[in-house]
Amino acid sequence: MDLGLNGKVAIVTGSARGLGAATARRLAEEGAKVIVADIDRDGTAASTESLRADGYQAIGIVSDITKSADVERLVADTVAAFGGIHVLVNNAGFPRDKLLTKLTEDDWDKVVEVILKGSFLTCKAVMPYMIEQRFGRIVNISSRAYLGNPGQANYAAAKAGILGLTRALAIEEGRYDITVNAIAPGFIETEAVMALGHYEQIKERAIAAQPLRRVGRPEDIADAVVFLASARASFITGETLHVTGGRYG
Repeated sequence: MDLGLNGKVAIVTGSARGLGAATARRLAEEGAKVIVADIDRDGTAASTESLRADGYQAIGIVSDITKSADVERLVADTVAAFGGIHVLVNNAGFPRDKLLTKLTEDDWDKVVEVILKGSFLTCKAVMPYMIEQRFGRIVNISSRAYLGNPGQANYAAAKAGILGLTRALAIEEGRYDITVNAIAPGFIETEAVMALGHYEQIKERAIAAQPLRRVGRPEDIADAVVFLASARASFITGETLHVTGGRYG
C-alpha cells in the first residue's frame, strides 16, 4: 500500500532513541527523507548513522527545541538540505515524577518547557513553509497520562496541553491542507522505561489494566505516526489516537 510518503521531508524531535528513533526509521522505510533532531549529540549521530547504513536518506541536527533560535536553525537547515518540510513529529519529552508536595518549580518548568513549549516553537517554525506549499502533516505525541496519573502533575498537564494545541492548530490550519493530530501512547517498552528500577512492577500493573495483554513497543507508536502522516489519513485532523492496548483510565 502506497502511503504517499516517498520523497516527503520529515522532522522527528527526540529521535536519538526510543519512540522517536523508531518513528524516524518507519518514516524512512516509507521513503521519507528524515531529520533526526535531538539535544543528545552522540545519540543523534548514532541514530542518523544507523539509518544511513541501511540506505535511507537522513541527516542529524542537534537542537534544543526549548530555544527559538535553535528551532529556527533546525527548520532552516532542513529546508537547505532537502528543499522543504512536509511532516513534523513532536516527540521530544521526558517525565520527572514526584508527588505534588515534592514537585519543585524546576521539575514543573523543565517538563512543560520541553513538551509543550517545544511543540509550540516547532509548529510555529514549520508553519510558514507548510502554508506556502499548502500541505503539511503534524503529529504530536501526547500520552495516556493526560487523563491523570499520581506523581505526574507536570507531565500530565504538559501532555494535556498538547491536545489543546493540536485541536487549535487543526482548526487554524486546515484551510491550507495541513492536518494536525495527536497520539496518546500507553505503556511502551522503551530503553528508558526498561532501565527503571521498578520496571517489572510497572509492566505488570500496565498489562493487568489493559485488554491487550502485552506491552506496547516503540514500533506500535511509529506505525500510528506513519498512518497519520500519510495520504491515507488526509481527512483526519484534530484527533487523538490512543495507542494503549485498550487502556484509558
